[in-house]
This record gives sequence, C-alpha cells and structure tokens, in this order.
Amino acid sequence: MKRLQQRYRYSLILLKQLVKTDFKLRYQGSFLGYLWSLLRPLALFVILYIVFARFLRFGEAVPNFPVYLLFGIVLWNYFVEVTSNSVSAIVGKGDLIRKLNFPKYVIIMSGSLSALINLGINMIVLAAFMWFTGVDLRIEALLLPIVLAELFVFALALAFLLSALFVKFRDITYIWEVVLQAGFYATPIIYPLSLIPDIAAKLLLLSPVAQIIQDARYLLITPETTTLSQLYGTHLVRLIPLSVILVICIFSVTYFRKRSKYFAEEV
Repeated sequence: MKRLQQRYRYSLILLKQLVKTDFKLRYQGSFLGYLWSLLRPLALFVILYIVFARFLRFGEAVPNFPVYLLFGIVLWNYFVEVTSNSVSAIVGKGDLIRKLNFPKYVIIMSGSLSALINLGINMIVLAAFMWFTGVDLRIEALLLPIVLAELFVFALALAFLLSALFVKFRDITYIWEVVLQAGFYATPIIYPLSLIPDIAAKLLLLSPVAQIIQDARYLLITPETTTLSQLYGTHLVRLIPLSVILVICIFSVTYFRKRSKYFAEEV
C-alpha cells in the first residue's frame, strides 16, 4: 500500500491542484460566482417544469413529478458537464503538456472530479426540494451511491475517449454536441416512459444513461418509476447497459493510453 501511495503521490498532488484550480476558475469574474452551480440546473428545471408539467401535463401519473424531473436534470447535467468539458481538455492544457512530463489522465480525472463536486452541491438542493415537497426516503436509497458510481465511470470513460479523439479530429466537439442534443430527447428526463410505446421504452432504457437515471429515481424519489428490469421482467437485462459501459471503458482507456504518448507533439 505504501509503495502504491509513493508511486501515485505525484499524480495525486497534481490532481488535487488541478481540481482546485478548475473549480476556482469556473465562475471567476462572474457576479454570482459559485451560485451558478445551483442556479443553472434550477433555471432549466423551472423552464421545463412550466412547459412540460404545467402546460403539456406531462407526469401527472408520476408521484412527486417536480422532484422526479429535477433529479433527472441534475444527473443529465452532470453527464453533459463531464463529457463536454473533456472534449478540449487535453488540447486546452497543451502548454502544460509540452513543458512538463506527467500522466495525462490526471487532466481528465480533474475535470470529472470537479463536476462531481458540482453534482454534490446540486444533490443538496435536491435534498431540500425533497424535504419541502414531502418525499419519503426508503431503505432502497442506500443503493443510490452504486448507481451514481456507474454514472461516474461511464462519463469518465467517455471523457477519456472524447479528449483523445479531439487531439486528432477537431470535428468531435460538433459531433458530440449533436449526440448530446439527441440524447437529451432520447432519454426519459422530461417525460415519463408511460407516454411512449412499450417497444420504444424498452429500447430507450438499454442506454446506460437512461437506465441510470430511471434506477436513481426509483431508489430516491418514487418506487413507481419504470425501470429496465420492470420492462423486461428480469434483472438479467441490466447486464446489457453494464456490458456497454465495460466495453467503452476498456476501449477508451486503451485508446487514451496509446495516444497519450503523442499528445505533446499533436496538441
């Protein structure tokens, strides 16, 4: 254990400094500063709630739908923040990479951990909403960290892949924006799955992000949330999104390690 600590001591010190710097610089110069970490998801929540819950009457059959909607937005925003910020992360640190020799994965890890801090702040706001609207906590909520860990690993794996691809292919940033736009509407964030045909719901929930968001809502907000296991009638179907995450993890880490030795020349 001591040898392991000594081996990664330099990387951990650098990681800590990069996380601090990233979080401090995020809202530097803005009047409201860190409050934007809370205001951005809340503003989006208010807009979507008014349009889809009040006017279009989505989610009338879902208990605690406002908190259900907010939780979906918070988790989706975390996924978007980690992956979008990672795209240009390596290129953005080009000067540092050319001057210093250090593990490049630290750059991606720091962005991911900074977003995780943001997620923690948003979860405090969510807890306040749950208390205010009278959402009862169930014993199943203890399993929530496992689902959040799944989201963390999936977003981080994509971050490694996107950042490495962007060094060679600068179109990645535009492609990923389109993918995220499509993903937002293909994920049951603003609408309940009961509004779409069963076959479409089954296909949508095979997406790791959709499965994670629905499972997290089931554990924390309401047991009436439709999950992947309920739709297929078996827990074994969870192996499909988990397998997708595993394959993307292996491919992303392998590709990042292979390309990282050329980053200093290519950025």
